[in-house]
Amino acid sequence: MSNIRNLLAAALLASAGNAVAASSVDLSVKGTITPSACTPSFSSGGNFDLGKLAAKDLNVDTVTRINTNMQIRVTCAASTFFAFEGHDNRQGSVPDSHEGNFGLGIINGDEKPGSFYATLTSAVADGVPARFILSIDGGESWWPSGELTVGVTNAVANNTSLTPMPVQVLTGEMELKVIIAPSKNLTLTEEVPLDGSATVTVKYL
Repeated sequence: MSNIRNLLAAALLASAGNAVAASSVDLSVKGTITPSACTPSFSSGGNFDLGKLAAKDLNVDTVTRINTNMQIRVTCAASTFFAFEGHDNRQGSVPDSHEGNFGLGIINGDEKPGSFYATLTSAVADGVPARFILSIDGGESWWPSGELTVGVTNAVANNTSLTPMPVQVLTGEMELKVIIAPSKNLTLTEEVPLDGSATVTVKYL
């Protein structure tokens, strides 16, 4: 009888041990520290002041579009594989019909006055003409275009490839496109601010 009790006790201990093992999981943290840091910058410090827009000059039933050109530059300590993305600092302020753009803030408590985004062209990589490429799936696939919008990753490739290439100094033209909502959707009896803001972040590939 004591032998049976001993066997049962051993079996219970074994099953308890298995239960503990099945309730645990390993966590690992991996990454790479790179010495080749890259710094993005824009001409004019990245500031585009629309100035004062007269409410009467805005389209009543359709959006009003205002474009301007500036330059983008990414400088690295050494030739580096990198990409860059835009992040909206005014989340929740983009009109429904402007999905994917960056917001211009909220006015009058709950009105969304518009959005902005940018197209990228004329890439030059270390003094050699190249092209911008973009990905909408985190770099799994690339397309021959460049666009600063939410959820889009941009990189640079040579003119015959869709594979990101290492670069030390990247320059390019950026056309900033501002889209203001139809004035019939906005309360414009007093001055209201347009306060768009986005941050461009470099990621290393």
